[in-house]
Amino acid sequence: MWDYSDKVLDHFHHPRNVGVVENPDGTGEVGALACGDALKLTFKLDKDGRIADVKFQTFGCASAIASSSALTEMIKGMTLEEASKVTNADIAAYLGGLPEQKMHCSVMGMEALEAAIANYRTGDTSVRELKDDPLVCTCFNVHESEIVQAIRINKLTTVEQVTNYTKAGGACGRCKGAIRAILERETAATAAAATTAAAPAQTQAAAPSPATAPKAFKDLPPAKKVLAVEKALDEKVRPSLAIDGGDVELLDVSGSKVQVRFLGHCAHCVAARLTQDGLVQKALRDALGDDTIVVEAGE
Repeated sequence: MWDYSDKVLDHFHHPRNVGVVENPDGTGEVGALACGDALKLTFKLDKDGRIADVKFQTFGCASAIASSSALTEMIKGMTLEEASKVTNADIAAYLGGLPEQKMHCSVMGMEALEAAIANYRTGDTSVRELKDDPLVCTCFNVHESEIVQAIRINKLTTVEQVTNYTKAGGACGRCKGAIRAILERETAATAAAATTAAAPAQTQAAAPSPATAPKAFKDLPPAKKVLAVEKALDEKVRPSLAIDGGDVELLDVSGSKVQVRFLGHCAHCVAARLTQDGLVQKALRDALGDDTIVVEAGE
């Protein structure tokens, strides 16, 4: 049994603002019945541009109903600019917290609000279409930008947390390698930003002299290139892929170009491109140099 706060139970048993606003100014729809959660949010603005009326319809669990109800109460009276700053963390805090396994319900509320505001501002369809955004989880139709947003807002650090907040990886699990790659990329970016902000101003150290500087990866003999790549794959890549039943094979090294082939579960994964760029290429660049390019067999 989930440990719900009194406020969650109140909004579940007595949901506020259920229904559809007549002639709404903005409509947002997210989720899908096939995925187990769906939410429609509609709002109407007053003459001053503030949210005068807002209603919701949802299909989901107690957390989904409570999160949607709480969101409508939170944004009444707000301008759209104020409402656009409401995050899923704000919704959960308003409810006195949610079980981590149910945090995706608060994310769904935030995304529905974003879609409704976008619908008002652009006139585009309220059903979010992310054609140019890589699809990471085909089971729950979760895109890369949604995962990145959840990571950044909630400071997520594990694949399990990403699943709790977005549902990505919660079914077949084949996208977990791609999720892990996104996490590693975001963690590295956060660490780099923190280091830059904390570093005192100082004179840049002199570069090593040509006599002592190590050879660039592209200038190494072929045999040493292969050994260097295999070492990086063994230490930085294969352990992550193995968790999800995948692997990667080195096919060729030419100049700074490394050609690989994915094996196991990674061989037919729809998120292979994310794994290639976000995990394999990043790991090889960290180990061998920023000019390293990773391509898959046939490219």
